[in-house]
Amino acid sequence: MAADDLALDTSDDRPSKTQLKKTMQDLQDLGKALMELSIPRLEALDLPDPLFRALRDMRTVRSHEGRRRHLQLIGKLMRQVDPEPLREAVAQQRLPGARETLTLHEAEAWRDRLINEADALTDWLAAHPQTDAQVLRTLIRNARKEAQQTPDRKGRAYREIFQIVRAALNPTTATVDEDELNHE
Repeated sequence: MAADDLALDTSDDRPSKTQLKKTMQDLQDLGKALMELSIPRLEALDLPDPLFRALRDMRTVRSHEGRRRHLQLIGKLMRQVDPEPLREAVAQQRLPGARETLTLHEAEAWRDRLINEADALTDWLAAHPQTDAQVLRTLIRNARKEAQQTPDRKGRAYREIFQIVRAALNPTTATVDEDELNHE
């Protein structure tokens, strides 16, 4: 074979050095995300013992350099594990937060609509008949008055409408929030 033939022969199936580094970085990032999972959740994943211990021990490492090296160890240990079930576990852990964020955005949109649109209260009561219409109507009236008096500042009624709407959209979080407020 001539020298030109060797230069053109790139039929190697090995990944490039850049691809390997990216894969290792992805595994380290996944390991960092696994750190957010509780110990019982990690145990449920049925991880190899060295990886489980490394993830558990990472919680005690405080120095920046120590954390960096420990994450490299976790990335190395994760090469021996199928990362897909671990990615799914991390995604499921983050899913409730995404749902809560969506509920908050929906509550904000409803609050703004209730204050700014005349027919929005009718739509709200049709969708959520359990809502106390008189209380909500009073809060909407007060929020409109507050907005006229001080347009650059949101008042108490504005915040209370949000609490009522959020409670109606997601009753489980509203109950938790009320319980937390009562204990303070």
